[in-house]
Amino acid sequence: MALPRTANTWSSGLDFPNRLFERGSNDYELYEQDGEFVLTVELPGFDPAEITVTWDDGVLNVAGEHEDEFRNTRRTYHRRFRFPKTVDDDAIEASYQNGILTITLPTVVDAAATGTEIEIES
Repeated sequence: MALPRTANTWSSGLDFPNRLFERGSNDYELYEQDGEFVLTVELPGFDPAEITVTWDDGVLNVAGEHEDEFRNTRRTYHRRFRFPKTVDDDAIEASYQNGILTITLPTVVDAAATGTEIEIES
């Protein structure tokens, strides 16, 4: 039976092979359903007062900061989400239950996507 190898002291904090190809965490889920985007973010251990959700010109910011004085630890969370369709700013809603933050972002009905079509050369 082979014993796990311990990292050398010079590379102990690097975790080089894993971090080099890291693709991000799976702490959220985003999908579109019935004319709205639904975003769920896992934030266990946070109090709703420790979470801030802001909307600014098509970008949703989710931030949280939790301090555990008993354990003398501090956890922070920050992620930005850009949305491709027009969202009804006044109808965005957020709720937090059992460690899950759920944000619904209704899209504007019949909103035309803006932009320019790019011709493909062959």
